[in-house]
This record gives sequence, C-alpha cells and structure tokens, in this order.
Amino acid sequence: MRVRARASLWPIAVVTFVVLALVSMTLTGRFSGTASAATGGCGTAPTLASGTHTIQSSGQNRSYILRVPANYDANHPYRLIFGFHWVGGTAGDVDSGGTDGYNWSYYGLRRLADNAGNTTIFVAPQGINNGWANSNGQDVTFVDDMLHQLEAGLCVDTTEIFSAGFSYGGAMTYALACARPTVFRAVAVYSGANLSGCSGGTQPVAYIGLHGIRDNVLPISNGRALRDTFVRNNGCTPQSPPEPAYGSLTHIVTAYSGCRTGYPVVWAAFDGAGHDPGPIDGCTCDGWMTWTKDVVWSFFTQFQSGGPSPTPSPTASSTPSPTPSPSSGGQQNVEVVGGASGRCLDVPNLSTSNGTQLQLWDCNGGSNQRWTYTANKQLMVYGNKCLDASGKGTTNGTPVIIYDCNGGSNQQWNLNANGTITGVQSGLCLDANGGATANGTKIIIWSCNGGSNQQWSLRS
Repeated sequence: MRVRARASLWPIAVVTFVVLALVSMTLTGRFSGTASAATGGCGTAPTLASGTHTIQSSGQNRSYILRVPANYDANHPYRLIFGFHWVGGTAGDVDSGGTDGYNWSYYGLRRLADNAGNTTIFVAPQGINNGWANSNGQDVTFVDDMLHQLEAGLCVDTTEIFSAGFSYGGAMTYALACARPTVFRAVAVYSGANLSGCSGGTQPVAYIGLHGIRDNVLPISNGRALRDTFVRNNGCTPQSPPEPAYGSLTHIVTAYSGCRTGYPVVWAAFDGAGHDPGPIDGCTCDGWMTWTKDVVWSFFTQFQSGGPSPTPSPTASSTPSPTPSPSSGGQQNVEVVGGASGRCLDVPNLSTSNGTQLQLWDCNGGSNQRWTYTANKQLMVYGNKCLDASGKGTTNGTPVIIYDCNGGSNQQWNLNANGTITGVQSGLCLDANGGATANGTKIIIWSCNGGSNQQWSLRS
C-alpha cells in the first residue's frame, strides 16, 4: 500500500488551524424528501466519463479523477463517494490504489462496490500543493463546484453522497461534515485532525472515525476530538469507547448508543500500523487485506435512498422467496433473511472476533450480513469466518457464532427446501431465539419445529 504520511505531516498538526470562511450554501435540502431527487444527469446521455477532469473553482484550475461504474445506466441514481488523499499524496494515488493497485483503490471501497454490482461513482479530487489547507474555504467550494458538474453530467443519488479521507484527507472530510451537513450523508475519517477547519460544525452527520493508538504523526487524541464533535451533534450518549491495549495488534469497533435516528457514530481504534489507513490485525504491517475497508463500506451502505430515516423492516409482502435446496451450493454474497422477522443474519458491530454470536438486524447490505454458501456446506462471512455451532454443541440453545473456518462438521449446514437451515453435526435448526423478531435477537440452534423463526431465505 505504502501510503503512510509519516512525520512530515506533524508540523501541519501544530500550526494554527485554518478557519473556514462562511460560504453560501447552494446545495441544501438533500434529506428533506422521501426519495432521492433526480439530478440533471438522470435520463440523459452522460456528459462525463472515467478519467481526469479539470474545472474552474475560485479562479483556479482544479482537477479530479472520476470513476464511472461499468455498465452505467443513466436511469439509475448512483451512490457517490469522494476519496481525499493525504499530505504529499495525489488524486492518482487514491484512484490507482498505489502499490496494492485496484484492491486498494479508494481505500479499498471501489473493489467492494464493484463486487456489490457496480453501485457507486467514485471521485478523487486533487489538493493544492498536494494538501487541503482549505484557505478561505476554497476546497469546500471546490467540492461544491465538482458536485454541480457531476450532478449535471451523471445520474447521482443526492441522498447517498459520502466522503472518505486519510490524514490531511481525513481533515478535509471532517471539514465537509462541518460545512456541508445536508449534502454528505456520512463520512469516514481515517487518522484525521482539525487541519482544514470546521465552518459550522453544529449539525448532525453520520460519522465513522478510525485511528491508531500508536499514531506518532497525528496522535489519537486528534481523532477523538473530531469524533466527539459528532457525538454531540448527533445526540449520542457520551462514553469512553474501549480501545485495544498497546501491543495487542488488534482493533475494536464501537457503535455509540442513543444517537439520533439515522445519524450513527462509530469509533474504530486499532493497535499496530501507526499512522495508516490500512492496518492488519496481528502485525505492524498494512495492506489491502485490512479490516478497515469492510467496516467503512458497511457503514456507508447501511443508508438507503430517502434521507436519514433508517430503512423500515420488510413487511410480510416483501418476504423473499424460499431458500434454495442444498444442490444449489455455491451461493455467493447473499443475505440470509429470517422468514418471521424479515431481518438479516448479522455479525454484531462488524466484529471479526472468533466467538461473536450472531443476531437478527435490519438488512443493510453490509459485509457483516453478506454470506457465501460453499460447496463444503459452509456459510462464510468476510471471506474467512464460518457460521459455527459454539463449542461443537449439539443441544438446544447452543449459540451460533462466527469462527475461523476449519472444516468441522459444526461449521457445515444443510439448506433445506422447506426453508430451514440445519446443522450437519447436530441436525438442529438455525433458530431466532424465543421466536423473537426484533433487532438484536440472538441466533441459536434448536430442535426443528416448523416455526417461522426457523425459516430462512437467501437474497442477493
């Protein structure tokens, strides 16, 4: 990956912070309706294509790199994600993915979007002098100008505009969250600080912050301060979320409670790679195999068109079709949906820890709800964790967890024509505990009884 902004960034962190000028807000009202507004680029031939584009902004020539999805459909509004580079980095670094190439393009989000059906337009803006000083608010204005051009030339879902950035790019992303809260649905700040200013900064924005406890360029206290702005704005219950111990080489993801509906705050602290957007558990290395891409993608994709209100629970009329028979093994990247609840089989809080018990949760397309049914009868999540009967249990009430895939019969499941999923080892049914249908209902195995809480379907 090789994108670390090392100590060369530190002088920037101690200078007086730039204060944004109050810029006229022309891009408002994004979340006021119940459906995405059709932009000028919808229903017409696109006037923009993938590649580098130039634009006049604040009297200067500025540039950005655009990635339009393959098989672009002008009648379909697309999610839009901005990816901001670090100090000394470039738009090309974000777009290309550096030494990791396509796998790390746009902090790994482009690959995930492509795997999810080419659902997203990506933009990598170029900063002045490879940075985001945002003098007199000119970089925020640059974003306004890009959005005008993008929305005129492409079909953009105005309720699904996001920003992600690392280091100085994280600072710029924070500045956008402060200055354009009705434009950006959610933001992801990797190892950021208040370097690009915060004009406004009093309205809610869905916010995820990621920061290393060993960061010696922008210490983690900077990231906590940015996070706490939106803990306040979003009405979340204040807390000191847990962070991993020094030397543990792990990460902890915490979702704040009490936040306003539709405006979550998530904090992901890690030990290991220092000042880096792509830490890998178990070492001080980095790379595209990092957990951060999945956490951010899941955070962004929980939001559906139609503003800040969460997607309602599916009704009985939208219950998916019955589960395929076992002969249809090899199902890829599907949701496992409860027949009684209409909710998805979910790994809580995007956890990747062995032993995490599964639950029901509103379906949101996140990687913690996407499963692959393999030819070996495994139900696999994240590419390396399997649905597992805890402790090889075969009795009623045994928790169903995720665990490293090991080929054990307690990790093998039959998908039956009657909609049940039964353990190969136990013969018991995958069961929503107590017949409950609410978010957070625990998943266990139980004697098959024909209940709708034991019926499941696969949905792509």
